[in-house]
Amino acid sequence: MKVMAQMSMVMNLDKCIGCHTCSVTCKQAWTNRSGTEYIWFNNVETRPGQGYPRGYEDQEKWRGGWEIGRNGRLHLKAGGRLTKLLQLFSNPKLPGIEDYYEPWTYEYDTLLTAPEQKNIPTAPPKSLITGERVQIDWSGNWDDDLGGTYAHKDKDPMLKGIEDKVSLEFDKTFMFYLPRICEHCLNPSCAASCPSGAIYKREEDGIVLVDQDGCRGWRMCVTGCPYKKIYFNHRTGKAEKCTFCYPRIEAGEPTVCAETCVGRLRYLGLVLYDADAVTAAASTPDEKDLYRAQRDLILDPHDPEVIAGAKASGISHDWILAAQRSPTYALIKEYEVALPLHPEYRTMPMVWYIPPLSPVIDVVRDTGYDAEDAENLFAAIDALRIPVEYLANLFTAGDVPTVERVLYRMAAMRSYMRDINLGAEPKEGIANAVGMEGWRMQEMYRLLALAKYDERYVIPVGHYESAHNLEGISTDCPLNAPGGPGMANMALPEESMGMAGPGYGEKRAAAEAEGFVPRPERGRVNLLNWDGQGRPAGLFPRTSETGGV
Repeated sequence: MKVMAQMSMVMNLDKCIGCHTCSVTCKQAWTNRSGTEYIWFNNVETRPGQGYPRGYEDQEKWRGGWEIGRNGRLHLKAGGRLTKLLQLFSNPKLPGIEDYYEPWTYEYDTLLTAPEQKNIPTAPPKSLITGERVQIDWSGNWDDDLGGTYAHKDKDPMLKGIEDKVSLEFDKTFMFYLPRICEHCLNPSCAASCPSGAIYKREEDGIVLVDQDGCRGWRMCVTGCPYKKIYFNHRTGKAEKCTFCYPRIEAGEPTVCAETCVGRLRYLGLVLYDADAVTAAASTPDEKDLYRAQRDLILDPHDPEVIAGAKASGISHDWILAAQRSPTYALIKEYEVALPLHPEYRTMPMVWYIPPLSPVIDVVRDTGYDAEDAENLFAAIDALRIPVEYLANLFTAGDVPTVERVLYRMAAMRSYMRDINLGAEPKEGIANAVGMEGWRMQEMYRLLALAKYDERYVIPVGHYESAHNLEGISTDCPLNAPGGPGMANMALPEESMGMAGPGYGEKRAAAEAEGFVPRPERGRVNLLNWDGQGRPAGLFPRTSETGGV
């Protein structure tokens, strides 16, 4: 047994209101640069819906994640080394810009310079890639609040197999929001897909990052990630992804998306896992057993044997204490109400979700019955097989009983606590019916409903003496720093957003003089932006003696 530490997140979907605050703050912190206009490290999807990029869950098309071969061993769905070598310069398994959306700005200048006229001037949308006018027909949250979902409901991959059951009544009973970030998997297929070895999983805390200097822009990682949470920056020729806000994590602070979450639905904590058992767990033959196999990977931080193993692996004492207080461990292992997103991809994702109970409660209430009564709720969950099957397709590879057990437990908590809040004697039978004791159910209620800041985010501070590979303990984001990795030849924000105005030339010249618009690195040429005509600039440097090529 090799004990390792992993930062993890749990999101309570019952509390997400779809405000997109997490997406906006993440955008401002990490992807407000040229070339990242279409990139959303954090996005919030309305389910059912097509997701972002469009239809990313259709692995028959995109071939992301892992599968078990005839020999019983794991291999990448998109193919091994020989396949990748043959497709190195032409990878056919990539979402196109139409699957994301073509980023746009508006012709604001027409509003300022239009002559006096009878009609009010407008600002037509203009592509940030080509500079031409575009017709907007898709974006990162096009399905928001059912926008277009039921006109194209057959395009949601998670409806496969249950189309006949949801075609009529589904829209009346089921809708919820699904925030998504990189899963920072225990068995990341993006790292295994990278020919350059630029994607790596940090030994200290399990965060998956992209070495911007090592990335060569092959984009095999985009294919390999089944969640499509790696993006390609066409300006730098590099891959970029969610960093789990590692500079903040190293300082003991939560990620930006968690810090700014209006619904307080995100929980951050450290868990300990057995690294030697990851491959065996990911190779579990039956997809419906993958959730339990992954949950079993997470070790009890109170176990003396685990503590000894953690110390032998160099995990410091305060990190072990943090793992013992971890809210994510409690929700995943102790209360067993958190589920991984698409365990069938076999990447062992470490962003978990508590499925929503609200649709069930709404249906009970609309029938005129007491929506908090345990018997009514249990009966409703058992009857509402359509939404439970959809949730099972998302979180348990189709294993409906596991999702039902979670919903029963959440419903029991509501009924049990309702009696206490009304001054009545709590019914221990409600807690016992879902395999819990009353005092433990009260603890779960406190964590999910009343937990304070330091209870929702238990993040140990990084150690200089042990975390020798940490990129630096700082609250600054390196990708935003002038001259940071992959930041060569970047435009100013005004230019990238198409809003350069009067005096922009002087502003850019001043920025160049101060080093805020760095020149390209010597000896590095980005051929991805070459039009194929003539000689690409910088590929054949001039000699110092003759000045020739």
